[in-house]
Amino acid sequence: MTYIIRRLFQVIPVLIIVSFLVFLFVYLSGDPVALMLPEDASQAEIENMRKVLGLDKPFIVQYGIFLLNAVNGDFGQSFIYKQEALGIVLERLPATFELMIASIIVSTIIAIPLGVWSAIRRNTFVDLFISSSSILGKAMPNFWLGMMLVLLFSVTLQLLPVSGKGTIYHLILPAITAGTAMAAQLTRMLRSHMIEVLSQDYIRTARSKGLGSFVIIFKHALRNSMLPVITIIALQISTLVGGALITETVFSWPGLGQLIIQAIHARDMAVVQACVLVIAVFVIVVNLLADLLYRVVDPRIKYN
Repeated sequence: MTYIIRRLFQVIPVLIIVSFLVFLFVYLSGDPVALMLPEDASQAEIENMRKVLGLDKPFIVQYGIFLLNAVNGDFGQSFIYKQEALGIVLERLPATFELMIASIIVSTIIAIPLGVWSAIRRNTFVDLFISSSSILGKAMPNFWLGMMLVLLFSVTLQLLPVSGKGTIYHLILPAITAGTAMAAQLTRMLRSHMIEVLSQDYIRTARSKGLGSFVIIFKHALRNSMLPVITIIALQISTLVGGALITETVFSWPGLGQLIIQAIHARDMAVVQACVLVIAVFVIVVNLLADLLYRVVDPRIKYN
């Protein structure tokens, strides 16, 4: 509990830095009043709007007001959607979580068997094939993989929907697209750590006691190889939540990635700020949960 409290206090300066950078980039992006008012607006109308929005104040004062409002969940109103920016972000969040969870499931289903198989068949053709496939999976651009999946399964075979969200079938292609690169990275990481663990003394002791290969590999070796896997998943969640821009755009998936792209194109900066800060909070929470999960996987880990 002491460790958790200390980590929560460490979150505060991180969020302040993130909020400052977000506000700074939006501040440097241009005058939002020019987008809100018609082109024939008079100078008096422009100045009045700037005063109403507080844009006539010094930069540090504007940031202070933004920070206080953000603490209260007020990021302003979207001038495109005519709604509160935070409300729009929270409406899109479940769709992003759905895609994120599905992508993690896909990647682990692929990575764990292949990583274990590659480790126990080290330096064989199977190992070479899995390692080469992992490199290829990591190198393939998401947009290309997504379009190829659509061309094969939606256009040619007509088995799955092209885009949108509605049924479980709409989720399959985006989840495979987003999870492939993650699966490739997990496979290579798990392989290397499994090889290291399988050479440890306690594994040789387990073999000498007559334990079966299945018990040795999945009860002893795999569990002790899961720490780096947890780390990679925690790091990749930030990509899946905030960085799945291409995947959500290709499949018209109504999540945060698509929302950020639309908001940037429209220069709807209230929505951009809300998206980035919500994603930052979520990533920090996930990293904290990953640290706590280490203790569950390996009881030898202590928090000082």
